[in-house]
Amino acid sequence: MTRPEPASHNAIDRDRSRGRDLPVLAVTGLAKERRLAAGPGVEAVGAGGNPVRLAALLAARDLPGCRAVMSIGIAGGLDPDLAPGDVVVASGIVAEGRRYPADPVIAASLQVRLGPSVRCGDLAGVDAAVLGPREKADLRVRTGALAVDMESHVAAAFAERHGLPFAALRVVCDPAERALPAFVAHALKPDGEPDIGAVLGALVRDPTRIGVILRLARDSSAAFAALTRCRARLGPALGVPAEAMAGDA
Repeated sequence: MTRPEPASHNAIDRDRSRGRDLPVLAVTGLAKERRLAAGPGVEAVGAGGNPVRLAALLAARDLPGCRAVMSIGIAGGLDPDLAPGDVVVASGIVAEGRRYPADPVIAASLQVRLGPSVRCGDLAGVDAAVLGPREKADLRVRTGALAVDMESHVAAAFAERHGLPFAALRVVCDPAERALPAFVAHALKPDGEPDIGAVLGALVRDPTRIGVILRLARDSSAAFAALTRCRARLGPALGVPAEAMAGDA
């Protein structure tokens, strides 16, 4: 029986080249995040801030169809030193009693591109919005995370299942001391667009909420301005190096 010939270096190089032609998968929650993340070398997806819907969306992909996965968007602050607009590059994601490490090559590349003001540390991933300062402080103690979002843990688990490098870039919107009204958790449509009807309904029921909404709008404006600057600095493929792909980490 003839033994199969080992793969040649040329064949391996061709496989790697094909892998580098695949996009980076940008995982988002809000439609605005998805639009910002999109661009050359990027496939952006989102599920309206719903982790269960996002997990189903990713599970429906027969093949991953990407060379790396990046969670990108805004987040809630857990570290009291972080203000709206501060940028966090994840070193890992802590969720449900375990930690998903971020790819160090990609994380280092993001930090170089974004500059010295970027904070690097863990993010917390949750399935339900963390609304109050007390809940944020408790999550900070339990995880040591700098910020929290509802997509990064889902994206990290998807990347792990497929042996893909993972990274996360999040910009703080609501700081650790800021309480969010409960209706905010239901103010998104399934496609991630804001549900203006839900916001107006909340105002009709309690007009005193206008101050909270205006403050959230200011925080959101600062966060998205910073995220827009980050996106411009990252460039094609969200700044993920060509060598960062499965098997190269």
